[in-house]
Amino acid sequence: MSSNESLLAPKERVLSTLNPDGSRRWLKPRPSPGTFRLARRIVAYLLIVIYSALPWITINGKPAMLLDVVQRRFTFFGKTFLPTDTLLLALLLIILFIAIFLITALFGRVWCGWACPQTVYLEFLYRPIEFLLEGTPGKKKPRKFKGLRKVLRIVIYLVISLHLAQTFISYFVGAENVADWIWGAPTNHPVAFAIVAVLTGLMLFDFTYFREQVCCVVCPYARMQSALLDKDSLIVTYDKNRGEPRGKKKRVKEAEATGDISLPQLGDCINCTMCVQTCPTGIDIRNGLQLDCIGCAQCIDACNTVMEKIGRAPNLIKYSSERIIEGGKTHIIRPRIIIYPIILLVVTIAFVYLLQTKANADVLLIREQRSSFVFVPETDEVRNQVRIRITNRTDFPQSYNAQAVSPEGARILGLDTISLDPSQQDSRQFQLLVPFDAFVDGEVDAQVRVTDESGEFEQVLPFKLLGPMSRPKNTSGEVSP
Repeated sequence: MSSNESLLAPKERVLSTLNPDGSRRWLKPRPSPGTFRLARRIVAYLLIVIYSALPWITINGKPAMLLDVVQRRFTFFGKTFLPTDTLLLALLLIILFIAIFLITALFGRVWCGWACPQTVYLEFLYRPIEFLLEGTPGKKKPRKFKGLRKVLRIVIYLVISLHLAQTFISYFVGAENVADWIWGAPTNHPVAFAIVAVLTGLMLFDFTYFREQVCCVVCPYARMQSALLDKDSLIVTYDKNRGEPRGKKKRVKEAEATGDISLPQLGDCINCTMCVQTCPTGIDIRNGLQLDCIGCAQCIDACNTVMEKIGRAPNLIKYSSERIIEGGKTHIIRPRIIIYPIILLVVTIAFVYLLQTKANADVLLIREQRSSFVFVPETDEVRNQVRIRITNRTDFPQSYNAQAVSPEGARILGLDTISLDPSQQDSRQFQLLVPFDAFVDGEVDAQVRVTDESGEFEQVLPFKLLGPMSRPKNTSGEVSP
């Protein structure tokens, strides 16, 4: 290596998936059977079943989850949110983010290692197929038909990616529509076909080539953990006090047999590197918590297997906190563990209250900007142009009527019954006429009652009308009596 190259070379590995020369370090993580891997496998397959079945499940006659972006209708477990539900959707997002903050503060990156779709599908669907066809790392690989095995693996990956893409799009257009499109010609639905094709290609690229780079390079959650974790968060840790200094057990036995006391007392870590070989992101957990660690606990299973074989206590690598590893006592009750649940509780109560008290229709009165008011001398009334916008929030067709409630003598012209389909929105213009005598300083507070034909919905909306400060002159120029 030249002097310039030595100056540019980093002292430590910059990224677990990079070689010192900057080329990609291809990872072939060795599977490590154990308690945590079995538990993660059960959770993963359960999540895969839920993901595939959820678009087909109906609650109250609605899909369990449907994100209809075109119609701007978002259904979550039988409840439909409309564009007018901005506050509810905002509260729902706040609940989601605060829950993530709380779970991360308590259990670290448990989402990444146990429930993230990238981890679930890569580790428990795509990799097992690769191991089955091309051999498991650490074991003797099959020698015959290597090329055919790779082709077969890509074909199976393609079929799985196609299924995942179709399932993904069913969350936006409905499972029944996707099922019909599958058996129809692509020309009948070219946009949907193109989206599925692109998604299939992206998933095939991800799970065939990009893989752990998503966790190490792309995912922003890893970069957030430094702010979300503290020394009491439950993370995957290596017990340095017990494991260091590292050394082979064989050297210790030789020293004991020969009476050689020159060798230092070694720790439990025999430097077998199984924790590194099994890590899906290629890190060495013995170097401490790192950005690339997804908390999957594969290193725990690998290390426990080794400890059992050499007759030493398990959990040299374990779920623990930095404070405990450093010899302190963990603090379950700490500021963020108190603040997060309080915020979560308040926001959840507000969300549930607004959701339960939401009316069957959204009604809004809007003043027309083109004309403020017109005095009608024939009837001695002031006419205001008003627009009413109604959204039917029910699951059934509804018809709505509006009538003026106050002031006395107020009436509505030019507005018929408004009939709306479920979740449909419509706006109509009408005229609201009020006697001139009702105005004070050019203003009057009016009220409009809106009801539906079923009698289940009634809402009285206040609306400020504008009028003249004084009675306008008649055509002869005199003030009207």
